[in-house]
Parts: sequence; C-alpha cells; structure tokens
Amino acid sequence: MRPPAAPPPGDPDMRDAGAQPERTRLAWRRTTLTFAVAAALAVRSAVERADAPGYAAAALGALAWLAFLSVAHRRIRALAHGRAPVTDGSPVQAAAVCALAMTLFGTVLLW
Repeated sequence: MRPPAAPPPGDPDMRDAGAQPERTRLAWRRTTLTFAVAAALAVRSAVERADAPGYAAAALGALAWLAFLSVAHRRIRALAHGRAPVTDGSPVQAAAVCALAMTLFGTVLLW
C-alpha cells in the first residue's frame, strides 16, 4: 500500500498557519506606530526650521504616513481572520515606497 500523495505546495486547505498571522499582524502594527513617530518628528523638525521646503517635506511625509497606514490597515484586516491570504507582494512594495519617501523627506529636513 502506497502512502497518500503530498498536497501540492500552496494548497490553502492543508496549511497550518499557527501563530504566524498574529505575529505578522502585530509586526504591521509596530511598524505603523514607528512610522507615526517618524512622521511626528518630521513635523516637529519642520516647525522648528520654519521654512517652505521644511513644511513641504513634513506635509509629504505625513501623506506618506497616511498611505502606509492605509496599506497596513488593509493587511491587518486581512490577517484578522487567522489565516494570511496569499498576496502578490503589492502591500510590501507599497510599504517600501512609503518608507523610501519618508527617508527622502527626512533627508530634505536635515539638509
């Protein structure tokens, strides 16, 4: 008698996620909080600097934070059901673009 064939890779019915969705959800929350602190420090720096490029960089940094918050919130809601849905990587790409934008705006504030 032959053993049963292994399920195909990526079969959602055979996946045991364990605590991974909860850890991922908490990581998204921590990252969002860290991003919010960075945006708040950027606004504070712009107010102390008191010039137009500083205000523009702080405003764009706040917009980058709002975009990141939107991406993170959608991902957290998707993870709330206990199983991480398979994605095409677009949330990670969007989060990376927001982080790079925030880095650019921070550089403008420090320059």
